[in-house]
Amino acid sequence: MNRLNQKYNEVIVKKMMERYNYSSVMECPKLVKIVVNMGVGDAIGNPKALEEAVAELTQITGQKPVITKAKKSIANFKLREGMQIGCKVTLRGERMYDFFDKLVSISLPRVRDFRGVSRTAFDGRGNYTLGVKEQLIFPEINYDKVAIVRGMDVVIVTTAKTNEEAYTLLEELGMPFTK
Repeated sequence: MNRLNQKYNEVIVKKMMERYNYSSVMECPKLVKIVVNMGVGDAIGNPKALEEAVAELTQITGQKPVITKAKKSIANFKLREGMQIGCKVTLRGERMYDFFDKLVSISLPRVRDFRGVSRTAFDGRGNYTLGVKEQLIFPEINYDKVAIVRGMDVVIVTTAKTNEEAYTLLEELGMPFTK
């Protein structure tokens, strides 16, 4: 069992039960999944860019990404419906906790001028979205082999009903929010 999963089961559940007066342990919010999405706009003119993004996302998450396709045609971007334009990975279970642990304890502190992540990026239903400007903050990525610096979106989905509950859960799990 992952160290974060163990901490959740032994410590965080008790704190959340006390703070929010839940009647059952099953009411306590928990992580459901983490979706890592990488949009590759240059894939329109350079199909090899998408292959590189897929390889990097595989290295970062330890799971093969699904290639996403354009839903609409946009003439100004020379984009047609069905063109391959990005990739995403949905992490659950053990891999999700491993990725979250790595993100919080290793990758985010490597960001330049890091003062914490925003407290306001919740969606109202207990989910948190985080934008990462460059893939170089992850230890698996070799700086010399990166052709183009790309960003990605990390969406953390929880069972929390409100933003406050989700905030407490993520803070207890070690998410470095701004003061």
